[in-house]
Amino acid sequence: MSVIYVVVLTYVRPLEAIDEQIPAHVEWLKQGYADGVFLASGRRIPRAGGVILAKSDSLEQLQARLSQDPFQKLGLASANIIPFDASMTALPLQGLL
Repeated sequence: MSVIYVVVLTYVRPLEAIDEQIPAHVEWLKQGYADGVFLASGRRIPRAGGVILAKSDSLEQLQARLSQDPFQKLGLASANIIPFDASMTALPLQGLL
């Protein structure tokens, strides 16, 4: 059974370094969506990192996927992974979670 995770990315390098890797990061995100792992993603406000809503069968599988993010590979961002059990959802989300 899949668990839902909130992944909070925090940039640890200047935005110039982040911006150089945005195209590769977006391609990595697209693969996560195509594989059915990522449900939503976007920039934090203010722009100090990003957030990914994901579902995965295990924390280890998600960590392995996150390790392939160019931001992780190049040491540009740290990732805080927060698992949670969605006990209530809006109707449109019930089939996703």
